[in-house]
Amino acid sequence: MKRAFVFPGQGAQTVGMGRALAEAYPPAKAVFDEVDAALGEKLSVLIWEGDQETLTLTRNAQPALMATSIAALRALEAEGIPVTSAAYVAGHSLGEYSALCAAGALSLGDTARLLRLRGEAMQAAVPVGVGAMAALLGLDFEAAAAVAAEAAEGEVCQAANDNDPAQVVVSGHRAAVERAVEIAKAKGAKRAILLPVSAPFHCALMEPAARAMAEALDDVEIRAPVVPLVANVRASAVRDPALIRTLLVEQVTGSVRWRESVAWMAGQGVTAFWEIGAGKALSGMIRRIAKEAETRAVGTPEEVLAAKG
Repeated sequence: MKRAFVFPGQGAQTVGMGRALAEAYPPAKAVFDEVDAALGEKLSVLIWEGDQETLTLTRNAQPALMATSIAALRALEAEGIPVTSAAYVAGHSLGEYSALCAAGALSLGDTARLLRLRGEAMQAAVPVGVGAMAALLGLDFEAAAAVAAEAAEGEVCQAANDNDPAQVVVSGHRAAVERAVEIAKAKGAKRAILLPVSAPFHCALMEPAARAMAEALDDVEIRAPVVPLVANVRASAVRDPALIRTLLVEQVTGSVRWRESVAWMAGQGVTAFWEIGAGKALSGMIRRIAKEAETRAVGTPEEVLAAKG
């Protein structure tokens, strides 16, 4: 069986995630301790005992979700399932950083610091209320991209996340995104809904954040991953550290090509996708893309043991 390890993005966060892993597996606990040390604060206390609203802030959610994913991976490793048992790693948006950390391309401390900076830079790029994102359900990528282009009217409106064959997220100026919602409904979308996000991710409005990430990534060592990364903006495998650095910057303003990424891995013979960390959102998308593939969530001690079985 050829498998891929995939890592969730923002939206999967819940208070308490990863706590049972930390209690059951010392290597998982060590991940949270190291992330706390890297950030100079007790992020683990917020993850396990905080309130959902504070955890959901982009600056917190990004390193928190990564820490939970790497903790789950360490638990898997403790049960004899290393990352090298996967043919590929991939992650949705911030999950790409989790994937790179999992594959040894980035150190855990560097990943935590980069994601804290990424969250702050993405939040600061656009004043609150100026941008928005909306999910268009029931339209394929080409139709959704056409809706975004029609809605722009001189403002920014882009197809930001190509999640699965019938779910595309658009991002940009609030008025343009609101126009896109109405146009999508008129063109037969099953649903078109504004998302509860604090900034318009993965569009041209994120250019200031892309510049900040380029500067930060210049100071970080990136090694060749031990397992190839299927990159968001390429939807194919990469291993070259210099290229990975470039793609991580492009990813801030570029589309998350998740549908194509999963289809590419399936085309390379991957028949099982393990979602490492919090939630099951990616598994749902994957089942709509690669209908024959097995999906498995690995985010609790019980799920780790089930994966071992």
